[in-house]
Amino acid sequence: MDTTDISRELHLTVANEDYLECMVRIEQEGSQGEGIRSVDIAQQLGVSKASVNKAVTVLKEQGLVEQSHYGKVMLTDPGRELGRAVWYRHRLIRTFLVQELGVEFERADTEACMMEHALSEDTMQRWMRYLEREGIRIGEK
Repeated sequence: MDTTDISRELHLTVANEDYLECMVRIEQEGSQGEGIRSVDIAQQLGVSKASVNKAVTVLKEQGLVEQSHYGKVMLTDPGRELGRAVWYRHRLIRTFLVQELGVEFERADTEACMMEHALSEDTMQRWMRYLEREGIRIGEK
């Protein structure tokens, strides 16, 4: 079962996936293993801390994050896997839009965020293989 199917099976919303993606990005910036502060998630997503707390509660119920009472948020292995898959899709789509279609970076980033949730893992893998054959590499930013 691919990560898109898992996301659907868990009834995750686009927002849930965005929270997981955000947490993975914060981890990659240097806090991996230390936990993630809710305020950092709120700041990166432009939402209130209360919204983050509500989302974390939902993600905890799904076994995708752990958090002690008002402590830092820790991704579980399944949560990290889903977050990484969404972040990968985001970068793949954004790179394609910028490099192949000439879309301005900020617009491509915004539109990739909308598109990343709609494609299956199979479609993403096929697209990746196509881009690799064309010599296109995924950007990390």
